Amino acid sequence: MSNISMICAGIDVAKDRLEVAVHPGGARLDVGNDAAGLQALDAFLDTHGVQRVGFEASGGYEWRLMAHLRQGPRPAARLQPAQVRAFAKSRLQRAKNDRLDARLIAAFTAALERLPELPEARFDNLAAELTYLEQIEQQIALVKTFAEAALTDSIRRRHQRQIETLTKKREAEIERIAKAMRADAQLSRRLDLLVSIKGIGLRSALALVIRLPELGQASREEVAALVGVAPFDDDTGKRCGIRHIDGGRERLRKAVFMCAFTAARHNPDLAAFYKRLRQKGKDHKLAVIAVARKLVVLANAVVARGSEWTPRYQHP
Repeated sequence: MSNISMICAGIDVAKDRLEVAVHPGGARLDVGNDAAGLQALDAFLDTHGVQRVGFEASGGYEWRLMAHLRQGPRPAARLQPAQVRAFAKSRLQRAKNDRLDARLIAAFTAALERLPELPEARFDNLAAELTYLEQIEQQIALVKTFAEAALTDSIRRRHQRQIETLTKKREAEIERIAKAMRADAQLSRRLDLLVSIKGIGLRSALALVIRLPELGQASREEVAALVGVAPFDDDTGKRCGIRHIDGGRERLRKAVFMCAFTAARHNPDLAAFYKRLRQKGKDHKLAVIAVARKLVVLANAVVARGSEWTPRYQHP
């Protein structure tokens, strides 16, 4: 239920503009997504006695706003668009524009019992670098597809040279992120703990540290849900539906699945677990998802206890 005694602001973020609405009351503001706009935003929030602020993740356009609100006097939360759209559906609201979205975000922010915490400032640059690395990897995958469909050997060789250049850029970017992370003693230790787990390489460990700052502080169920590998019930009445995964952080989940394929072959504990599932008739994909969840839970436990991974399984 909405906390009608709390004054909240919702911000719809675009590339160049910020649409702001206050709940309750309906006051609104439209300013630029720049330094001058943020100053006007502060004055607006102070004038209306706003106590908490919510804004949507917007493909990276929200980073300047998030950094600004993080330094401000009032709690703020970055909300997932799916959360806000689900809230809109619950209110039977089908219309969508920037002004309506800002009002909806404000109402949803007021309805939350506890605001999700903003990521720490030390992750801002690391997250930006990791996104750049992911973009390089997307380019490599795309050019590989071009090379496979090339009609002549000459074109194929040109694609291959481009792949080699991009691969070098990828390796250099991994080294750059790792070096930056090593400058923070806590993050460096977390990185060492993760790479001690057989199946998690440096690239995936970087993704886990940066994309999952809750690692080691949340429960096993929470981290599995955050990554998107938690099995959800689908039961009603006498029907017992198939458990399925949903939601989570998409980019992180991809990195975890790559680890799971490796761990299912080379990590003694998880390989034995995968084999047991297959012997029970589980499909390969379902078994890999189960391994991915085990891997995330294991990573969470290793970071929480602060000691490196040691295998439990022993060959006879």
